[in-house]
Amino acid sequence: MTGRLLVTYQLRCTAAEAPARARALAVEQSVEMPPEAIADDALRARVLGRVESIEPDPQGPGLQRATLSLSANTVGDDPAQLLNMLFGNCALQPDVALVDAHLPDTLVDALPGPRFGIDGWRAAIGPTAAGRPLSCTALKPQGMPPEDLARLAYAFARAGIDVIKDDHGIADQPAAPFDRRVPAVQAAVERANREKAGLGDPALAGHRTVYAPHVNGAPARLERQLALVRDEGVGAVLACPMLIGAGAFAGLVRERAGVPVMAHPAFAGGRISPALLLGRLWRLFGADATIFPNWGGRFAFGRDECLAIADAAREPLGRHLPALPVPAGGMRVERCGEMLDAFGPATMLLIGGDLLAAGPAMPARAAAFASALRAARTAGGAFPADRGSAAA
Repeated sequence: MTGRLLVTYQLRCTAAEAPARARALAVEQSVEMPPEAIADDALRARVLGRVESIEPDPQGPGLQRATLSLSANTVGDDPAQLLNMLFGNCALQPDVALVDAHLPDTLVDALPGPRFGIDGWRAAIGPTAAGRPLSCTALKPQGMPPEDLARLAYAFARAGIDVIKDDHGIADQPAAPFDRRVPAVQAAVERANREKAGLGDPALAGHRTVYAPHVNGAPARLERQLALVRDEGVGAVLACPMLIGAGAFAGLVRERAGVPVMAHPAFAGGRISPALLLGRLWRLFGADATIFPNWGGRFAFGRDECLAIADAAREPLGRHLPALPVPAGGMRVERCGEMLDAFGPATMLLIGGDLLAAGPAMPARAAAFASALRAARTAGGAFPADRGSAAA
């Protein structure tokens, strides 16, 4: 692996303190020992982190931005080691945040990236998905038995929802064990898909709802779950990279699922830029879609932050396909137009609790959500061009 990573950190210190603090960070994130103790001058020159620039942070006084360069040879082609080099030891230092990282082309190309990307999601759903935003909802709450989750999935699929995912809180639990839940839900979705095909409704002609069960746990458990996904003909999977680990996400889930992979941001909060982590890195590690908390919902992300995540998921990135941004977290059907105006049609909108809160009217509300996104394909310029359209 050739070249160097350019990594930008936010430091909580004064301008006078910044040079020494940045040098210490460069050592900590590379050799983790006194540089003068490395007897081999050539080795020290290759692997020691370097301070490339320091400037005031625009977020306010008492903050500085330091850009360091790190050897790409210290990463290899491993996603877990990349996270380690970007934010390993300094994650334990509360005065440091990871702002951005620019990787050499050789490293970008060596990372797995999405196998399916935006076009792959649309192809899985069928011709009705061409050129439009996708609808997504969640099976919840956890604690429901497989039969009830299957009935809920059937209702969503009949309503025309494109993607139905497990809530990330649903895993391999006594209430709904993975090996009982997944076959039951997949069978319900397949039944709804067959019935839609016989309705004669041109809006749903060829439409296939895709189910994305949540896979998680130790590698052996993941292997068993992914084998069941393949055996049952399941169309997608959901995984939490920070819970199962970047290596498992890229090496097991992406490689062995054989279907589009959706990344969930559980446990991904903290001092790493969301655009970098949820947008660019998850995509490089193999996410075909990335869920993030949209502004105006249950979380504190701002509009610019959310748009930056979407841009990072879809912008040109070496050989890699663009990934679908999935704004979520307390969204309502009434906000669909606003979100599509902001994110464009190469987007998957995730609305869960708002549909379920409709009670007996849930199927109608879900159908209204799904039909609104199908209509967006023919809206005749009502939505702007895709952000990041060069990659989409």
